[in-house]
Amino acid sequence: MGTTMDGDHELAPVPENAGRGPVLVRGEQRVHAGLRLGEIVRRRPPGLTASQWNTASRTLFDHVVCTAATGRPEFAVEFHAPSTDATARRAARTTEAVAAATGLPLLRIVSTTLRTAGHGPRIVAYLVDARRYAAGAAGSDVVAVGFRDIVGRLPDGREGAVNDLGALARVEAVQAYVARRLADPILRGLHVHWTRGPAEGWSWAEVRPGQLLVERVTVQAYGLSCGVEPSRFAEDLAVLAVGERLRTVEADEPPLLPREDLLADIRRLRDRRDELVGDFAYDHLLPAVTAS
Repeated sequence: MGTTMDGDHELAPVPENAGRGPVLVRGEQRVHAGLRLGEIVRRRPPGLTASQWNTASRTLFDHVVCTAATGRPEFAVEFHAPSTDATARRAARTTEAVAAATGLPLLRIVSTTLRTAGHGPRIVAYLVDARRYAAGAAGSDVVAVGFRDIVGRLPDGREGAVNDLGALARVEAVQAYVARRLADPILRGLHVHWTRGPAEGWSWAEVRPGQLLVERVTVQAYGLSCGVEPSRFAEDLAVLAVGERLRTVEADEPPLLPREDLLADIRRLRDRRDELVGDFAYDHLLPAVTAS
């Protein structure tokens, strides 16, 4: 198979050894690290100036998942730190436009902690597995348990959701509490999906009484089914990020948020419930957050 066509545009097959890092083989997919958009898209899509295309073609995707047999790109993944920079936002919108014009599904993960080098391969492998599982379930007459809800043995020997990306962090939080490094053994969180925006997940740990370590992760899928519910996926990623920071909490104590500040943030989120897919389902958290 030579190219994947979308209108007048072409997605180029990706050679087996392409990229700027090791190639991960996962079932019938190859995951390439560090491919530029210009290595995947052969021609400038209409509607973009030469200058815009010159900028967009240099966009570096952290991971590109391809069909192993043909090299056909299936989707790309980007990791970003939160930013209010106008130039970065314009570049992101251009990338989205090119991906849409060429039929390349794109997933963008925004986090202060999660990075492609330390977390990318695991997260992308999870997506490959979740999408494969969902595709198989869709072709079955039997009502299947969702990928995220499959129960098995957890790292601490208990039974639980084995496809919870935050499972190990939850176990480590209990261990940290026993060692008196945390004030509460439970990692709490919430997730929402904005009607005209990304899915968003929050997670927090109480490091000292009334002082919280908070992580927020957004997930924006452009033309991509993740195989799991995006907002739930975002919360699991936030738990994963909290666990990452807890591992260094003694050596390099992170900035902590007073409980009252988190409460105020949750109230602001609740006040925007009309902008959410579904409804705000976390009114019950408000008194729990303020409890001493």
